[in-house]
Amino acid sequence: MFDHCLYFNTTALARVLEREWTKAFKPLGLTPSQAFMLRVVLEKPGLLQSALATELVISRATTTRTLDGLQQMKLLVRRATEHDGRESAIEPTVLAVAMRDKLNLASGEVTKRLKKGLGTAHFDETVAKVRAARSAIG
Repeated sequence: MFDHCLYFNTTALARVLEREWTKAFKPLGLTPSQAFMLRVVLEKPGLLQSALATELVISRATTTRTLDGLQQMKLLVRRATEHDGRESAIEPTVLAVAMRDKLNLASGEVTKRLKKGLGTAHFDETVAKVRAARSAIG
């Protein structure tokens, strides 16, 4: 019935992927949203909160809620910027830096399993096509 429905099929895929990433990051005490956000913060320390939202393609409100959780876990800090008191620069803590390798390993293991299941070429092609569709539509 929904063989040609982009919404149904991408949402069904998202649910399957959500389960995979949830299992991967659970030992670290993180949700997939928290883990991906923390990976960005570790890669780009000092990134402004608005730029973080743009990078992750999420709303500012969602960014704020996820940052709040990570800050409560003592994995990041917000620093006021000199040029705009309403905007925060996001910095990882020493605790976050210490878990970088575990985060990347967990993420890499999921990617490895997905590539094994789909085949590397099909995996890469699928990611590229989904990104292109997201860019074209959004």
